[in-house]
Amino acid sequence: MISALVAVPVTVAVAGFTFASLAPDEPAGPGPSPSASAARPQSTAPVEMPAAPLAERPATVCRALLSQLPPTVRELPQRPVTAGAEQNAAYGDPALTVACGVPEPAVPPETAVWVVDTVCWHVGERADATVLTTVDREVAVQVSVPRTYEQPLQWVAPIAQTVVASVPSGGDVPAGCLGG
Repeated sequence: MISALVAVPVTVAVAGFTFASLAPDEPAGPGPSPSASAARPQSTAPVEMPAAPLAERPATVCRALLSQLPPTVRELPQRPVTAGAEQNAAYGDPALTVACGVPEPAVPPETAVWVVDTVCWHVGERADATVLTTVDREVAVQVSVPRTYEQPLQWVAPIAQTVVASVPSGGDVPAGCLGG
């Protein structure tokens, strides 16, 4: 009986200490947050996106892709778009965007391409975003990752999985994609 009276408080104390030591530390101060959706109000308004008319086959492929996209990319929730919901998607604030059926970029032979989940991406830059476009698919898919989100290739990974599942390979594959 005495051993039970001693063992229970000791077990509770050890469990509390273990839990406290495994809990994540609070951020040390100002700096980039590990979360893309920092503790500020997130817009749920539609994201302005153009929607070019698509031929029948690209439209079918894009509808298949959009129907399979995840409801979130990492922790960013999906948002509505102003045009082309059958070919465009957006996530978070600032918006990470996905556009299907875009023109495939011209990729010179010496240009690096990146393989993420067996999808080859050409990386372009805009002032406000890193733009990744597939170069090995029947229909090109473009993902624009705002500069506020670090490591853009990590943001494209959940989308790449959906591209593999719904957009067939096709066309001329750049040399850097071989084996990807």
